Amino acid sequence: MVKETAYYDLLGVKPNATPEELKKAYRKLALKYHPDKNPHEGEKFKAISQVYEVLSDPDKRAIYDEGGDAAIKKGGADTGDFRNPMDFFEKFFGGGFASGRRRERRGKDVVHQMSVQLEELYNGATRKLALQKNVICDKCEGRGGRKGAIEKCMQCNGAGLESRIQQIGPGLVQHIEQVCRKCAGTGEMISEKDRCKQCNGRKTVRERKVLEVHIEKGMRDSQKIVFSGEGDHEPDSQPGDIIILLDEKEHQTFVHAGTDLMMKMPIQLVEALCGFSRVIKTLDDRDLVITSPPGEVIKHEMTKCVMDEGMPLYKNPLEKGRLIIQFEVIFPESIPVSIIPALEQCLPPRPEVTIPIDAEQVTLSEYDPKQRRDQHHHRMAYEEDDRYEEGPRVQQCSSS
Repeated sequence: MVKETAYYDLLGVKPNATPEELKKAYRKLALKYHPDKNPHEGEKFKAISQVYEVLSDPDKRAIYDEGGDAAIKKGGADTGDFRNPMDFFEKFFGGGFASGRRRERRGKDVVHQMSVQLEELYNGATRKLALQKNVICDKCEGRGGRKGAIEKCMQCNGAGLESRIQQIGPGLVQHIEQVCRKCAGTGEMISEKDRCKQCNGRKTVRERKVLEVHIEKGMRDSQKIVFSGEGDHEPDSQPGDIIILLDEKEHQTFVHAGTDLMMKMPIQLVEALCGFSRVIKTLDDRDLVITSPPGEVIKHEMTKCVMDEGMPLYKNPLEKGRLIIQFEVIFPESIPVSIIPALEQCLPPRPEVTIPIDAEQVTLSEYDPKQRRDQHHHRMAYEEDDRYEEGPRVQQCSSS
């Protein structure tokens, strides 16, 4: 037997309502009287939330049914300690709604691209970067004007955000927020005569900042270096970050490939056949001597490597990748006929070739990729001329 029905009446349900009926009634009323939609119905929204908090709990509902509102208030922390109605509402809807209070904002991150040489990524370096950033105005202490002259924006009720609730289906709603157009998201309004002369009401001023950028050994192209909280400052918000994006410039000798360094080395034919020694200048200004012993033939585009002479590993610079070398064999343009017999004695013999009696002798010419297209174009032009010459002649008519 229910002694008091005021809680049920407020939700518009009967005392024997099921949990599903209670939930449906609360959803409908909470959306209707939420402060974002009805700023003047805050007390009504609070009462609805507290009533549903009691009736949705089986133990508290039993106490209310037995002793009414007095029993709930007498119950102490176990039954009468109501939660913040905004928190209860957000928990009920999965946290997808604003609570009517201004949320803590965070400034945008600022990204700067910094050109770096491969030597700097190999050896590490420290660079200085000068930039302009917003800081809180010291004259008005970030108020934007004199004390007491700042008014709350009536359009967004000081929240800095305009919001609305849109029903997108049965039992489904969508909460849409956008920056208030009247106060530009500040939640405040300052008259022209009361604005700070230094910042003109913007609350921030521009300041020059010099950052020391430490490029660590083994960093790579497009890697980010983050300066947390060094972005633009805004009142009532956390500053964003400054992000330095490394842009590796092309090197004249080496190509950076992960932890490896790659290079091409042109060598003469005599070096490829008879051996050679070459010196490579490293990125930290050391001299490496590489040797190909006599009797070992280096083929064109053959690739070899030197271990532990590549890029230092990031955060572990004592370890290095490989130095990869691709050889390009340079062949002579011609060889004197007089030395051909002696050269043949040093090289593997020619393969024997049988030439048929009726074979035709042809001449090798220099290859030109455009030559065939030009010949085809000329042939088409000749054929076109032939068609005109062989076509029917037109007889002229004369009248007397």
